[in-house]
Amino acid sequence: MAHVDSFTADKLANADCVEEVGEEGQTKLVKVTGIENMGKTLTVLLRGSNKLLLNESARSFHDALCVVRSLVKERFLITGGGAPEMELALQLERWSRTLSGVEARCVQAYAEAMEVIPSTLAENAGLHPLAIVTELRKRHAAGEAMAAINVRKGSIEDISSQVLQPLLVNISAIGLATECVCMILKIDDMVHVR
Repeated sequence: MAHVDSFTADKLANADCVEEVGEEGQTKLVKVTGIENMGKTLTVLLRGSNKLLLNESARSFHDALCVVRSLVKERFLITGGGAPEMELALQLERWSRTLSGVEARCVQAYAEAMEVIPSTLAENAGLHPLAIVTELRKRHAAGEAMAAINVRKGSIEDISSQVLQPLLVNISAIGLATECVCMILKIDDMVHVR
């Protein structure tokens, strides 16, 4: 309760047992069991042998919750492994050839920036980024839109049945990156900082 005035009967519940649990020398927790009408409330307790492991577990759990939230908001999945970014880069590169001047260069630079994602994925997997991205680009140019990086095998193949990611994640990342670039391009003067 945020305030004592909101302490009303509809906010109360019954429980079979309320106990303090925890071993000697560890943080003690209050455990409530046997609650009537639980609703959709859930508590997840993360424990770890050290602070680093606990922080990493919390980050991983938060990432998993964000994926679920993304799927609830937009129920669409796309292939992972750098396939959507490479396909977007290829399509932007083709579109930039139809433009001229500054517009063409901006679209081309955006296409090049999209290729950073599969390159980073390859590098993090211990693969040779230049070779992997070149092969991925070649396969997409040949019409294999689902070609992606299989980090387990260290190869390029269709992994659309194995590695999926929420569409909303890509839409959000591309949208935020576009907004950032547009704001930077609107800057018409330099600000000197000491």
